[in-house]
This record gives sequence, C-alpha cells and structure tokens, in this order.
Amino acid sequence: MLHLRLITPSDRTEEVAGLLEDAVGTTGLAVLPGAARDPVGDVILCDVVREAGDEVLHRLRALGIEEHGSIAVQSVELELSTRAERAEHEAPGESADAVVWEQLTEITQEESTFSVTYVAFLTIAVMLAACGVMLDNAVLIVGAMAVGPEFGPLAGISTALVQRAGRLAGRSLFALLAGFALAIVLTVLFSLVMDATGLFRESMLERTRANTEFIWRPDRTSFVVAFLAGIAGTLSLTSAKSSALIGVAISVTTVPAAGNAAVALAYGDFGQTYGSAGQLLTNLCGILIAATLTLLAQKWLWTLRRRHPARARLP
Repeated sequence: MLHLRLITPSDRTEEVAGLLEDAVGTTGLAVLPGAARDPVGDVILCDVVREAGDEVLHRLRALGIEEHGSIAVQSVELELSTRAERAEHEAPGESADAVVWEQLTEITQEESTFSVTYVAFLTIAVMLAACGVMLDNAVLIVGAMAVGPEFGPLAGISTALVQRAGRLAGRSLFALLAGFALAIVLTVLFSLVMDATGLFRESMLERTRANTEFIWRPDRTSFVVAFLAGIAGTLSLTSAKSSALIGVAISVTTVPAAGNAAVALAYGDFGQTYGSAGQLLTNLCGILIAATLTLLAQKWLWTLRRRHPARARLP
C-alpha cells in the first residue's frame, strides 16, 4: 500500500479529489481545505494499492499537480482496513509484481549519484577485492561484492533506457565509469603501499589461486551468470517484497575483477590486467542487458493489464 500526500491549488482540489475517488485501488481519501502554507493550497491524503499506484501517479502528473503543488509518496507497511482490502481486490495484478516507475526513477537517481560516499564505498570494495585476490580468500571476495554500490548506476542506466531519460542515463554512466576508474587508480596506489610494507608480494599474484583465479579468465559462463544476476537484482529493486538494491550482493565479479586488475597493473602483469578488464566488461554488459530486458518485460506486462477493463469499484 502507498500513502499519497498532495498539495493542490484550491481551484483544482475538487478535480483531484474526484479523480482519486473514482480511481480503482484507492481508499482513505481525506481533504483538508486551506491546510497547506507553502505552497498555499489544500492538502489531500489518500491510500492507493501498489499495483494501481503507477496509473494514479501518471494521471496526477497529467493534471500538473507537481508544478502547482506537490506529490509525496510513502510506503505503508501495515494498514488494517476492510476498505483497503477491498481496494486491493479491485485493482488488477499483484502488489509484489507492480512497478511504480516514478519511485523506481527516484531510487535509481539517488543510487547513481557520483558522490564522495559512492566513490568511498566502491574504492573500499575494490581494495577488499584486491586483498581477497592476493590472499586467495573467497570470503573477502564476497565481502567486496556486498560493499560495492555499482548496481545503482547499472540500474539507473537500464531505467533511463526504458523510460527514455537522457539525463539519468548520462549521470549513471558517468558514475559507473568514473567511479571504477578512480577506484582502480586508488587501489593501484594501495597495492604499491602494501607491497612496500611487505604485505603484498608479486608471487602472491602469480601463484595458482584456486579460489580467485577465475576472476581474470572470463568465458561464456561469465556472461550467463552476470545476466542472471542482472535479472535478480532488477526484480529485487522493483519488487515490494525485496529490499532495494539487493543485487549489489550478487553482482558477481564486477568489483573483484576491478580489484584483480588494479593489483595486476601495480605489478605490471598486463595479461591479468586485460583478463580482469574483460571479466569486468563482460559482467557489466551482462547485468545491464538483463536489467534493461527485465524492465521492458515488466513494462510490457503492465501495459497489457491496463488494456483490460478494471473491475468496478464495490459499494
């Protein structure tokens, strides 16, 4: 269930309230005349089931409410109401399968911002991966995958492609490429410092590494695994039942490949550097293609649902 808080100009309140009252999947409509001070207007409160949320938001935006007032959306974890259950029954589809595109765009914009925090998390993740590579420690590799925030920009690019949002695509692509470039450069310096202190040795990189050697040797299976991870990550991002960006933990070998590339570059092992870069590119492409196709499939399925007549509102 989603909770809407709208601020509308007084001369548009009845139109908006009528829209919400007639919409399938809405309940708990309340109008507070003159309650808003900035901007000046009326406050409208309403609950809408998640599977009807995208359609309601689309119709509200068509009225220009965000230009003359505001639209705020919050997730409601629990609502005990017979009318709310009835609204959920009236709306087509299941809430777990619904995609609220405005919410998805907002999430991906936030997660794909090139910020100090984003770069710090990505750099730490690549450094952890470098340690995992040198120690041939799979636990550190998994930890690095969990810390890495790179799925945010990947989701931002796929969302932008589906929604045709050029600005979001450009910002996400910059965050992805610039973030990895900076993280790899800083990890090269980190590796040189670790070598100078005797904690890293070139022999550690060149030895047979049973647990991590796959990272710099991409094959066709690498793309398949990345593709599956992209689907799972995107579904977790759009589903009401999964935590956002859980795909970070299953990003497979993006961050580990970057860590291996950085260490190999520090020691001048260009064979492993190229192999790791290929693994990184393979996984990024696989996740991006899968995420885009998943969003396109979800959009197509919900378009089909909208074409079917909705069930009439019950008295």
